[in-house]
Order: sequence, then C-alpha cells, then structure tokens
Amino acid sequence: MFFVAFPSRLGFVNSKIILITGAGGYIGSVATYLFLQKGYRVVALDNFLTGYREPLEVLQKKFGKNKLRWFKKDLRDDLTPIFKNEKKISAVVHFAASCSVDESMKNPQLYFSNNVCGTGNLLETMLRFDVKNMIFSSTCAVYGEAKYLPVDENHPTQPTNPYGESKLMAEKMLAWYGRLKGLKFVILRYFNVCGATDDGLVGDAKKPSFLLVQNAVRGALKIHDFCLTCPVVDTPDGTPIRDYVNVIDVGEAHLAAFKYLLEGGKNEVLNLGTGGGDSVLEIIEKVKEITGVSFDVKKTKSRQGEYAKMVAAVKKAKRVLGWEVKRAISDSVRSLVIWYEKHPNGWKKQNFHNASKS
Repeated sequence: MFFVAFPSRLGFVNSKIILITGAGGYIGSVATYLFLQKGYRVVALDNFLTGYREPLEVLQKKFGKNKLRWFKKDLRDDLTPIFKNEKKISAVVHFAASCSVDESMKNPQLYFSNNVCGTGNLLETMLRFDVKNMIFSSTCAVYGEAKYLPVDENHPTQPTNPYGESKLMAEKMLAWYGRLKGLKFVILRYFNVCGATDDGLVGDAKKPSFLLVQNAVRGALKIHDFCLTCPVVDTPDGTPIRDYVNVIDVGEAHLAAFKYLLEGGKNEVLNLGTGGGDSVLEIIEKVKEITGVSFDVKKTKSRQGEYAKMVAAVKKAKRVLGWEVKRAISDSVRSLVIWYEKHPNGWKKQNFHNASKS
C-alpha cells in the first residue's frame, strides 16, 4: 500500500480545490490543464499504469507547485491520506478507469476491479470526509447497440462489453449514493473523443492509441502505419459510425458541470457529443483531405465488442449546462498534427515501480 507525507493543506489557501483522478491520462491531463487555466488549484492522482507523469510535470512547471500537486495513487488503495490532509476539496472529477473495449473483452476482471471497486472506494472516502460533489467520466458504451439515433439519455442501457458494463455499474453506485447519502453528481457520457490542446501542449500519448482520429493522423504524418481494426458492420460502407467530439470541448463540459453543481444543480446524466456521425472510412478520407496527405490503409485483426452505430443526442447538455461543441473534426485533426509534430511518440513511458510524488 502506498502512503505519502503531505504538507498541511497541500499549501493551498482560500481557493477552490479540485481533486482529479486519472490526471495523467489523455482526457484527464487535458482537463487538468483547463482547470488550471481557469485558476483552480488541482490535486492530481494517477497510478500511472496507463497514464503518464510527464504531462503533470509540464503543467506543474507552467502553473507552479502551489497550483498543482500530483501523487501516484491507485484508487483501490487507502485514500485516507489524500482527504485527511486536504479538507477543502470542492469536487472530485473522476477520470481514472481502464477504457479499452477490446481489452475489456479479454480481461474483464481488470475492468470490474479498477472501474467498479476503485470508484466504490473513492466514493466511500469522499463521503467519509464530507466531499459531496463528483463529476464522473462515463461513456456511450453504457448504451450498447443503438436502438434509435441519435441516442438520448433515456435510451436503454444494455452494454455489449465489460467496459460499458463497468461504467454503468459505477453510474448506479453514484445514483444510490445520491439518493441515500446526499452525493451531488453530474455523469458525462462521452462519445468518441479526439484532438489535443490547441497549443499542442497536451495530447493523447497511448502507444498504440486505440482512437481512430489519432491513429489516422499518425498515419498521415508517417509516424506509424495505419491499420483498420474495426469489424464489418451493418452500415452503408461496412465500417462503424461514431460521433467524434473534441477533447477541449469535453474538458469545458467538466468546467461547466462543476459550476452547475456549485450553483445547486440537481444530479444529472448528460451525453457529450456533436450530434453527428461519421464512419471509419469517412474519417480516414477527412484526415487525408485536411492534412493533404494520402496514406495506405491496412487491415489487421478486428477488435471485439464493437457495435455498428452510435451518435449522440446533445440537447440536454446544452439545456442543463449551456454547453455545446465549438470545434469541428478539422480542428481536432489540426491540433493533433501540432501535438504529434512535437511529440511523435507521445509522452515518455517511465518506470513507476517505486512511489513518487511532486
């Protein structure tokens, strides 16, 4: 079990503090950047099994140790030291999760342990220390195969893979804690996230990435061969149709959700998407057009657990949070070009067998 010695109140004085789990991951590191830009102080946690220390080091250097503190921590461990030494956490933004559909089909126990048990331990510790606000990173995978399009928040939840099931189980825990223990939450069900920060400072570093737009841009930049991993499905061109939403837009939804909770908003479940969909082959053609680069498309082993179509209904997020997308797929592609030109191999993977903190 990992313990750390904390300075009193982490050195944070008279400022709203956000605890961000999974802050070393793709979406978590981008959201950490956005919260810091808005002046919030952040306590960042990650076990660094799939996340990276480097983006947190970069952000800490940019904003200072009095604005960002990060710690190596697994959510299934004892979280008491975090909450005991910081008594002014305004909200928890919970990204930490295993999040590959294909991997969840091969290793379901990892997903139920990490995504369900980790979330349960986090919730229990939050409530023990009277931290009542959570913004939860969920997924459109909770819906399963779409019964109708666009998919709204009332669509049946029938996951077709352990990843979606684990996220749905975590959502149900939040609902019960809300009903019985006064937890306040916003559940954000992401559709397909893509892009990087506009300045290219933070982006997706998974090697290999399992995200289509990222991989297509890497193919256009000749960083890595592009391979189709999707199965043949019942769509006009035989490839899955998805709703691709920019990572900055997703991060800004978390900022809006935090403001909403502080203003007394009721518990909500909201989709985050664009309201439109593109097939895999359509995205490939768009990346070629935007970058001006043609690249070979190879076929490799298909991933398991995929479904044919998934497009978001997004009116509720606009009504509740005042949130709507500002960025098109072209913006996502251009930001990824900037990111990968600076970081063709993503962040450096480091050895985290020993406890570390900053």
